[in-house]
Amino acid sequence: MARLLPPEGAPRVAVAVSGGADSTALALLTRDYCKRRGGAMLALIVDHGLRKESGAEAELTVMRLAARGIESQVLTLDLSPGAALQERARHARHQALVQAANAVGFLHLALGHHRDDQFETVAMRARHGSGGLEGMAGWSARNEVVLIRPLLGIRAAELRDYLRAQGMEWVEDPSNQSPKFERVRIRQAGVGQPPRDPAERVAQEQEVADFLARRARLYPEGYAVLDAAAAPPAALAALLRTIGGRTHAPRQDAVLRVAACLRAATLGGVRIAPAGRLGPGWLLAREPAACAPPVPAVSHALWDNRFVLTDPRGMVSFGALGQDAAKFRGFGGMPSLVLRGLPALRDAQGGVVFPVPAVFCPPMPATARPFQS
Repeated sequence: MARLLPPEGAPRVAVAVSGGADSTALALLTRDYCKRRGGAMLALIVDHGLRKESGAEAELTVMRLAARGIESQVLTLDLSPGAALQERARHARHQALVQAANAVGFLHLALGHHRDDQFETVAMRARHGSGGLEGMAGWSARNEVVLIRPLLGIRAAELRDYLRAQGMEWVEDPSNQSPKFERVRIRQAGVGQPPRDPAERVAQEQEVADFLARRARLYPEGYAVLDAAAAPPAALAALLRTIGGRTHAPRQDAVLRVAACLRAATLGGVRIAPAGRLGPGWLLAREPAACAPPVPAVSHALWDNRFVLTDPRGMVSFGALGQDAAKFRGFGGMPSLVLRGLPALRDAQGGVVFPVPAVFCPPMPATARPFQS
């Protein structure tokens, strides 16, 4: 905690608590840390509703924490059945936790991932490509919160021993033993692997930064020109993530194939095409067909996870310029591909306003306010 939090001031930490052993141990440890330093903590308990017992388990966790002097709040998700349920549940859980932490003014959100989780994550990433072998970050800033993982150096068995010594019970989720999940299969097979040397990551990031500084031009309209025949995979992944408005890059194997020899392709919601009149190299622009539907035109509306509206101007919707780009052919010297993926405002009759007062603001692994508390 001392390494992950600002050195001065009373700590205020929200803790994601599932009721399982790992997050319950983190809640107790965080309580002690914050109490010694005159700070405060809040446990956030997410009820996914994916099992009939989940509601009762959430309430049981509330009671157990209250008996230890820990305030908590239950966040209930409403997930519809269907494809990619686990992925949707993970995304909804993250969003609920971030919103709840923001609502009470907590900048730091602590997660209970431990050493065993870290080794399993590295093994999973190694199976799906060469990227991410440094594992999960102990400190990861986002626009809304700073995620911290204080337990990454501690084994799961140690956390359970700690809880037994404290006389604290926890909830066992049966899905943690189900072999239909890749993580469980890796755990049961004992094939987790440690993260690579952090020095390797530093060297790679310096290489990527140098390449992008020399070869890439990123424009405020949310497109880029890459003057190269090939690119470091991590550099291409960073551009795809930024231009596509995504938190994560596409699969590593797909990025590797394109990065080795840049060519016309669509990857991660980004179209790669010859730069043409923009200069030598390749244009990377948002794929118009992948753009999100319009959203209501209100102040600070976020559309396509890329653009924030600063002035709605009395319009009704905020979305892609799309086929109306033909009316603005040649605007700003930008190709039609770029124009079609840019935002526009529309009134109730479908009348279009372009350009609009909006700011390119894709998700980035950084925050504008990392040390506010």
